[in-house]
Amino acid sequence: MAKQESKISIKGFMSGNFLGGEGFLKQLPFIGYLALLGVIYISIHFYAEKVLRETQKIEKELHEMRAESITRASDLMTKSKQSEVLNLVKQYNLGLEEAVTPPQQIIVDR
Repeated sequence: MAKQESKISIKGFMSGNFLGGEGFLKQLPFIGYLALLGVIYISIHFYAEKVLRETQKIEKELHEMRAESITRASDLMTKSKQSEVLNLVKQYNLGLEEAVTPPQQIIVDR
């Protein structure tokens, strides 16, 4: 017996006749599998884009926080200088005076 070849013509394709044939119905599970893979691929792509946006947002925040940290450390360094502390004490009239004699170490015998 000769094998019957099925030919799909443009007219048959446009009318949708190929959808009712046995060849199409045999391949339906495979087509469903391909559709499922397509949906999974699209969802993974959207998830990856979401993670990338979050990563970029966090990196931007980190950069801003690092700059703020450096600025605050610099301000603290400036404000903790002896001359700056002395000026602030005089400005707020705290009644404190600068020590004239250097501190002495106390040694305790055990």
